[in-house]
Amino acid sequence: MKRNLTIGTRKSALALWQAEYIKKALEGHDSELTVTLEHIVTKGDKILDVPLARIGGKGLFTTELESRLLTGTIDLAVHSLKDLPADLPDGLCLAAVTARTYVHDVLVSNHYDSLDALPQGACVGTSSLRRRAQLLAYRPDLTVRDLRGNVDTRLKKLDDGEYDAIILAEAGLHRLGLANRISQLLPTDIMIPAVGQGALAIETRTDDDELKQALAFLCDPGTTAATTAERAFLAAINGSCQVPVGVYGRAKNDQLILSCIIAAPDGSRAFRHQTTGLLTSGAALGQEAAKTLLDCGGRQILTDLGITPAE
Repeated sequence: MKRNLTIGTRKSALALWQAEYIKKALEGHDSELTVTLEHIVTKGDKILDVPLARIGGKGLFTTELESRLLTGTIDLAVHSLKDLPADLPDGLCLAAVTARTYVHDVLVSNHYDSLDALPQGACVGTSSLRRRAQLLAYRPDLTVRDLRGNVDTRLKKLDDGEYDAIILAEAGLHRLGLANRISQLLPTDIMIPAVGQGALAIETRTDDDELKQALAFLCDPGTTAATTAERAFLAAINGSCQVPVGVYGRAKNDQLILSCIIAAPDGSRAFRHQTTGLLTSGAALGQEAAKTLLDCGGRQILTDLGITPAE
């Protein structure tokens, strides 16, 4: 294997933390290895004044990194798994999925300590259709406004009084040392996380067997099984990270518990499902859960959004 590796990463503080985390893990595992970071700007980073769902398409935060992988100018890319589309380009593969600890979405507010404490009509910021849909399903009285930018930018907008509260990922705040900003950890019966939320994904070239083998130590079996089910669900509905869908898999002994939701963006319709299966049958469990939700009303929600689920 090469003794010098290049990691492709976005330039945000959170993306750099994630890339540095993998860099340190690799160099700690192999003292003869040198790892450098290559900063890459993605489409999602460039367009900051338009809601993500309106930009459309898959891979808003990954396509440019994947292009560099395919041309061989970087050796691996580090992603938040929730940003990675279910279907990867030909020639690329998911070499490792790291253990995840912080999975939930959280409420951040300077004046209110919970979602229930928000006054009627309170303004909540999020750029995610998934979060918007579940917020409005639980509290249809809230005003939900789009919120773009990195974590620091979003927090500044909150602090400047543009919002009464905002919704962020628990993992990002912990990784940036900002866990003290969390007002409430949102339970999954209110807010089911995004596919792969909290896990890091290491993507590389399919034919680089040596590198894939070298990355194997980073892979967490339980998280891999759970996120395999989550990504199978996403693939079955032909979705991306910008659809009003939440899926959360939990490994428990040899079992996998999968909770999922498809909801209308305005929260007026929400279809939930929970199922349990063997840890080794994650892909099948995800596909079956998707079919159940599609058949009970989720298909119409997605069709209304211009999404044609896989048959």
